[in-house]
Amino acid sequence: MKIISWNVNGIRACAKRGFLEFIKREDPDILCIQETKAHPDQLDEELLHPLGRVGYFSSAERKGYSGTATFLKQQPDDVYHGIRIKKFDSEGRFVVTEQKDFTLYNVYFPNGAAREERHLYKMEFLDKFTKHLKKKIDNNEKVIVVGDYNVAYLDYDVFDPVRLSKCSGFLPEERECFKSYLDIGFIDTFRYFYPKEEQIYTWWSYRENARIANRGWRIDHICVTENLIGKVKDTKILDQQLGSDHCPVVMEIDL
Repeated sequence: MKIISWNVNGIRACAKRGFLEFIKREDPDILCIQETKAHPDQLDEELLHPLGRVGYFSSAERKGYSGTATFLKQQPDDVYHGIRIKKFDSEGRFVVTEQKDFTLYNVYFPNGAAREERHLYKMEFLDKFTKHLKKKIDNNEKVIVVGDYNVAYLDYDVFDPVRLSKCSGFLPEERECFKSYLDIGFIDTFRYFYPKEEQIYTWWSYRENARIANRGWRIDHICVTENLIGKVKDTKILDQQLGSDHCPVVMEIDL
């Protein structure tokens, strides 16, 4: 099974830059996208059900903001659009699909850079979502969490760890939250296979031609519970794929 996660930074904009061609070429069994910036009623059929896939959307109350969508070749057993915390669910940050062998969380984690209020919102999100997931792990459930985490946690996950240590997404308290999340029983699948790989990123600022110079951050992750890691065959970062300021992350898992 191939699962792909990609922050498309606007599904309609990405559609003009090869989104459907990407799906056709990679042919994922499940495609999770973040930052759709669209409600389903704003999209035509080819984006609601790309290449015949069933699609589930979670949209923010505020139009043109946030949003997640999961596209699957096969109907899931069940679908949820949040974790029952209104202040988070109202921003369209979750599509949760229950499969036969696992539960998949497609998540667009908050960005805390705008102002102090949003930083505090992000920290609360990280704390409460980790507690939500710990209950799943305590029940020995099989869980996959994909998405734009908006956190890089290792020094070599960013191009300049010293300077960026004062920037949202790489602040010490955010890195500690991510490590706490891993400590409850999640594995960062890319680092599982490539523990020392450097200068591999998933996001580059549009400013100052950062992508050309590879001044990036690895903030998009696919993590699995420990009881699934034996099934994962590989996780790769498709850093040559254009269409957004992020690139896709792809995991192959044998189920």
